[in-house]
Amino acid sequence: MQNNIKKFNRQVFADRLKELRTEKKIGQNQLAEELGLSNASISYWETGKQEPSASALFKLAQYFDVGLDYLLGLKDY
Repeated sequence: MQNNIKKFNRQVFADRLKELRTEKKIGQNQLAEELGLSNASISYWETGKQEPSASALFKLAQYFDVGLDYLLGLKDY
């Protein structure tokens, strides 16, 4: 049986988060404030230095109105 499970790609997540944030024309500080997160977390995620928690992913997906599959790079829409 072939294993088709994808690995989490921090860079895909980082790129999508930054793209979504810039499309909405908000800075890291504003995003962090609106979601109750730290600015450092947003910065680390966008540079691929850290991975977000499940609760942070949930907040981001809701805020940007995208699916987790898209945000995590499992789907391209």
